[in-house]
Amino acid sequence: MSTVTRLFDFPYHQLEKYNLSDALVTKYGNDWIKTPTKEYLEKANTISRALLRLGVQKNDKIAIISSNNRTEWHICDIGVLQIGAQNVPIYPTISSEDYEYILNHSGSSYCFVSDQEVFDKLNAIKNNVPSLKEIYAFNEVSGCKNWTELLDLGKDESNQDVVEDRKNSVVTTDLATIIYTSGTTGRPKGVMLSHQNIVSDVLLSSPRVPLDSGNVVALSFLPICHIFERMLLYLYQYHGISVYFAESIDKMSDNLKEVKPHVMTVVPRLLEKVYDKIYTKGAELTGIKKKLFFWALDLGMEYQPYGQNGFWYEFKLKIARKLIFSKWQEGLGGRLELLVCGSAALQTRLSKVFCAANIPVMEGYGLTETSPVISVNDMRNRGFKIGTVGKVLDGVEVKIAEDGEILCKGPNVMIGYYKDKEKTKEVLENGYFHTGDIGEVDHEGFLKITDRKKEMFKTSGGKYVAPQILENAFKQSRFIEQIMVIGEGEKMPAAFIQPNFEFVKDWANRKNINIGSTNEEIVTNENVIQRFQEEIDHANEKFGNWEKVKRFELTPDVWSTDSGHLTPTMKLKRKIIIEKYKDLYQKIYGN
Repeated sequence: MSTVTRLFDFPYHQLEKYNLSDALVTKYGNDWIKTPTKEYLEKANTISRALLRLGVQKNDKIAIISSNNRTEWHICDIGVLQIGAQNVPIYPTISSEDYEYILNHSGSSYCFVSDQEVFDKLNAIKNNVPSLKEIYAFNEVSGCKNWTELLDLGKDESNQDVVEDRKNSVVTTDLATIIYTSGTTGRPKGVMLSHQNIVSDVLLSSPRVPLDSGNVVALSFLPICHIFERMLLYLYQYHGISVYFAESIDKMSDNLKEVKPHVMTVVPRLLEKVYDKIYTKGAELTGIKKKLFFWALDLGMEYQPYGQNGFWYEFKLKIARKLIFSKWQEGLGGRLELLVCGSAALQTRLSKVFCAANIPVMEGYGLTETSPVISVNDMRNRGFKIGTVGKVLDGVEVKIAEDGEILCKGPNVMIGYYKDKEKTKEVLENGYFHTGDIGEVDHEGFLKITDRKKEMFKTSGGKYVAPQILENAFKQSRFIEQIMVIGEGEKMPAAFIQPNFEFVKDWANRKNINIGSTNEEIVTNENVIQRFQEEIDHANEKFGNWEKVKRFELTPDVWSTDSGHLTPTMKLKRKIIIEKYKDLYQKIYGN
């Protein structure tokens, strides 16, 4: 087996061991275009030679902003890294001001963009970024140079020996990438990850992947500028897994049927949406079919791995899988063996029901600063426990501080925050990274996350409230699309709620209630508010009196990344949401 110590070693390892005909596959128009491993590397070397001809030096920063995952991203990634430069991936949906800040802060000299929309946003602030020499687009974009110009510039192989020299000069502890976290508050922080950080995380996560190397297809759609998806893509390359890039979230359903993947990464929000769609279809059934559907669903909610529920349960589960759950599998392409889930807490009911349906969900945990994986569930060898994020990776150390905070030490822990020694000092102490998450390790070694330290708050009565636990419970209601629990320093917890407008309209139609047609009319309708009160009362039963949500307000907006409510990984931007709904806050607390 070839030795992989730097990120650009992964495709070379793949060429040596698997030499795939479909290493990276992107859809252009109606056609899936396959790039074999050999071509992937040839083009990466061409980009390296072109960048050298442009005068790119070791440690120069090259930004990539792409609104979709695609083959070109990886070709440029390897082309940049193997000449000792660093890749600065940027979320496409952030504001132009944030583009300007990140490009200036990183000192990026060149930038690759995907399309016209990204280019226009970037072009608007280009003059405010003195370090930026040129922009190249992957698509045909008016007013922008195309990346094929670099492929032409790098055709002449006479400087390939310089590429090799640069490659050989890159050591594993060198900086590889700066990932700007879409912080829920303030300016983004530039997380510096070395080759070793990410490579070690790939190699330590590798034994937890229960797939046959060399004969597996993955579908990739989570943003590749996020370390979760990017690290998995290096892992796929290491295992000889063919990667197909989904066109968009809207085309996911079609892409699943076309690609028929064995594995894909998901965030809890996506699983919630998939489950809601399945549930709605089941509710539309009639007679015995409907009874069978809900029988299977109830059975799934009781699921425990490794036959813990006994013979009779397993027998019924076998029948449910044959009659009902097999249809779920068909809807997801028919070959799905594994969903890898991260970025936020997964509701246990979803974990149970998907595992019951023979679509195991491997929930893991980590942060950008830990490259990202700290722990992950593994269905084999009793390495899986519902309600936990699995066992800590071998080679990574976790300890729980006195206040319950999870501290992590290992080769996967970042170098620090770029140009910010103060913030680095705040989170890195004696080699331990302070995650800001509260958790516990049980007697079997499984890690459980209970809340974000920074998000816990005290009411005016001095009682601590853990909002994420409450939010996860409330989001089990199909009426609730998003919810944020508030109440720091106030006498009681309350919540802002974004209704699932589609489901609320269906409910009103079924009940023959006129609730209006606009979102504004819906959120002020007395029947709707009363129905939400029932949902809140039901979920509140699980909680102590001091943490029950006593008041709530419905918001007419659909919370999204574009409107600023959510980070690109679907986490709540709490301060911004409170700012947006100041009037509703006043209405609740009357301050």
